[in-house]
Amino acid sequence: MSRRAFIAGSTCLAGSLSLPFKAMAQTAPAIRYEANSPQGQQMLKSYAVAIKKMLALPTDHPHNWFRIAFIHYMDCPHGNWWFYVWHRGYIGYVEQIIRHYSGNPSFALPYWDWTASPQMPDMMFEGVLTPTDSAYGEMTQNIETFTQSMQPALQRYWQSLNSAQREQLKHRGYQTFDQFWNGVTGYDPESGQYIPGNAAFATMPTSRYLSRANPNLDAKTAHACSPQVVVPGLKPTRFYDGDNMVNSFCSSKTNSHNHHTGGTTFSVLEGQPHNQVHNNIGGVPTWNPGPYGNMTNFLSPVDPIFFLHHANMDRLWEVWERKQQVIQEPTLPTDPVALRQLKEEPFLFFFNAQGDPILNGKAGDYLSTSAFNYVYAPGFIDPAMADNVTRNAAMIQGTIQGDKANVTLQQAPGKTLFAVITFQRSTDPSAPRQFDITLNAPEGKMRLTPEDPHFAGIISLFGPAHGKAHDVTFIVPIPQHNQVIQQLQQLKGNQSLQLKFDLTHDQNTAPAIKALHIQAL
Repeated sequence: MSRRAFIAGSTCLAGSLSLPFKAMAQTAPAIRYEANSPQGQQMLKSYAVAIKKMLALPTDHPHNWFRIAFIHYMDCPHGNWWFYVWHRGYIGYVEQIIRHYSGNPSFALPYWDWTASPQMPDMMFEGVLTPTDSAYGEMTQNIETFTQSMQPALQRYWQSLNSAQREQLKHRGYQTFDQFWNGVTGYDPESGQYIPGNAAFATMPTSRYLSRANPNLDAKTAHACSPQVVVPGLKPTRFYDGDNMVNSFCSSKTNSHNHHTGGTTFSVLEGQPHNQVHNNIGGVPTWNPGPYGNMTNFLSPVDPIFFLHHANMDRLWEVWERKQQVIQEPTLPTDPVALRQLKEEPFLFFFNAQGDPILNGKAGDYLSTSAFNYVYAPGFIDPAMADNVTRNAAMIQGTIQGDKANVTLQQAPGKTLFAVITFQRSTDPSAPRQFDITLNAPEGKMRLTPEDPHFAGIISLFGPAHGKAHDVTFIVPIPQHNQVIQQLQQLKGNQSLQLKFDLTHDQNTAPAIKALHIQAL
């Protein structure tokens, strides 16, 4: 696919039914510790005890480890404003289930603070804490074994679904069980071929890319998890701001949490550390075009690291909420209609620790950590790191002229500069899922490291593409060490600077940028 570059800039930048779970006794909250702490290490031991028991459960049991992962496969939202609250409900119930099977009444999911420790916790390579362990092999030797073991139980579960659940699955493109199972195997009915990169299933030997011999997040993923990205991701002052997505903590508001990502905008934290960590652990870009490990597609919770990763994402939401309270800004939508839409969205596929389906759950049930009575032990990012915000930041729009967009920057913003980039995601199964963003790079320069002065960030696509090619937008904070930031700070008077953005990939298969604007917070 051909690539088009953008020139960006501006005249100026301004400174930016019953509750679905039983009421919990008023006991001291469980504490979610960082996974590398002594307390976190003890929790990981309990985690392993529970997983071993859950792997041994019959496939008809809703607490079977793979059945737990299928909840995510069937219902997970990405690229919309229900991302955080759905995953809070999901990992909250799983935490209670693990507490039950571990025999540890104080169990709480540890979180992996990849900002402070950009390498996988060492215990996650031991026993059943890695999906490459032999305990998974009975199910994941190959797709034939997995189908023989899991498909009949899921067919029975499918037949038990009510009309509301079936309707939600239709939104995801699963009108029949065959369509549902095609996503597991990667089968494409139109071509009659199996697409390895689209398969949610992963065989045991290649179920995780990172290993004890190679535990570190790659350099670009570590950048996406660094304070250079995470702190700007906490700067927005609105839960959702459709008029100014740079100031929106969440991704796009959609009609349903099952809406596919076409036409949506990924917020910084979802689009950057969330997506990038998933992909790096699952083998992107090394294993392009697939098959990938579990974490790259929607059966990602088969890998136990999933829950530590999402506990950290949930923690960052809680950090953002505390930051909002410090600066006296709202933590939820202030428009009553929007708030009602957010709260009333039905989540219909969770199971509780008793094995009962939660058929009347709504997003509003999970907007507070009190829903599951837990708190977080302190991590690297503190609310004070993100409380220096700029309201009403200017938006500097790029305009397409042929294959370029011309804008001029005349003033250093003095704040974090964000690039808002729209492009068309290809449905070609061999298309890359990760691209570099270059800024004022020499022509033809494609292989960049995060330390390169022309490096402006990463775009990482999580999960397979659905349906037809569609536009998608990412918000990316430009690193402070980028040479353009340095040059902006040196401008005087009416001096100006042109910015040339490009998406690149080693194989010269990056998509063209369709729209771009830049903004500061």
